[in-house]
Amino acid sequence: MAINRYFIYLSYRGTNYHGWQIQENATSVQNLVNNALSILLKENIQTIGAGRTDTGVHARFYVAHFDSVASNLESDGKFLHSLNRILPNDIAIHQIKKVNPSANARFDATLRGYEYVICRNKDPFWIGLSWFYDAQLNIDNMQLAAQQLMNYTDFTSFSKVGSETKTNNCQIYKAEWNESGNLLIFTIEANRFLRNMVRAIVGTLIDVGRGKITPEEFAQVIEKRDRKLAGTSAPAEGLYLTRIEYPDNLI
Repeated sequence: MAINRYFIYLSYRGTNYHGWQIQENATSVQNLVNNALSILLKENIQTIGAGRTDTGVHARFYVAHFDSVASNLESDGKFLHSLNRILPNDIAIHQIKKVNPSANARFDATLRGYEYVICRNKDPFWIGLSWFYDAQLNIDNMQLAAQQLMNYTDFTSFSKVGSETKTNNCQIYKAEWNESGNLLIFTIEANRFLRNMVRAIVGTLIDVGRGKITPEEFAQVIEKRDRKLAGTSAPAEGLYLTRIEYPDNLI
């Protein structure tokens, strides 16, 4: 019987989960998605995600792949509806698309993008979905520091200590702050990210905004490749995975 590979596109609010990845004795998004797919397809479905997200981190856009003997899932609106009925309200499946048998949601991704949201005035509608931070910040200096990220490739200073990675090198394509009313939003895009990297960068950029370090000293933190010199990681609730791109020939 032929096996078909699918990409599944979803979003989730990470507040109630220990990230995407399955973990022992903890509730993860991956575990719930696997279970829902297995129930409906009557197969043992094991998804492979585009990457980890930390406990409490959200995803506006996430991709995983799975294999199934079912051949028409991308055109089965009833299946998608049933899948969303099984899953809790903070996980939504948006699309299922048939891809090449060798396509890999993790290893074939060419770009990933995150946003970090800071709420500068108390707002009950952003509780749990942003970092409430009302101290004065020099946003111009934060912008200058953020631009320097694209001058480097080794981000050991922003890597979670003890992470099992072969390299700490990443190519950053975009890093900028934008203001939107009550919100201050940091956008960053790269070919890959290290564990805890974005939150560590944001925490250190906040140190720049507070005047604790200068934009030039921010660059020195990167150059010295020492996590102890970087700032405290920003809280998980403000971080969103927002973009993942793949080559066109996968589909």
